[in-house]
Amino acid sequence: MAIRYWLVKQEPEAYSWSQFLKDGGTAWTGIRNFQARNYIRSMKKGDLTFFYHSVSEKHVVGLARVGGEPYPDPTAEEGDWSAVDLQPVQPLKHPVSLDAMKQDPILKDMPWIKQSRLSVCLLEPAQFKRILALSGTRFQSTKSGLCER
Repeated sequence: MAIRYWLVKQEPEAYSWSQFLKDGGTAWTGIRNFQARNYIRSMKKGDLTFFYHSVSEKHVVGLARVGGEPYPDPTAEEGDWSAVDLQPVQPLKHPVSLDAMKQDPILKDMPWIKQSRLSVCLLEPAQFKRILALSGTRFQSTKSGLCER
């Protein structure tokens, strides 16, 4: 099965990229939006996701990998919610701002730009490649993940 590409949003004051790197990974829990939950349920081990700092910083800062299959969110006290484990791959060479993405013809129609409360979304391969290009980060897909070119 082909790798799929995602974007996850997080307020850096609540959980930053630097903390994610220190932790070496995290359970992506607490998502309480049905569309985002359905996206989480579609994630597969090995998929790649951008890590976006929302609210105060508003830029994509890093690249992560889905570490396993989705599972019931252990933080949910009620309802049918899901979580997934994420592992950091590496920071982007240059963060990519929300303004830059809104102005880019390839990126401006991403679902989370139009639905600002959406904390997880699927990216088209062209959108994933464009964010990498804007960040100055060059990668080559391999069977085991990514390696820098």
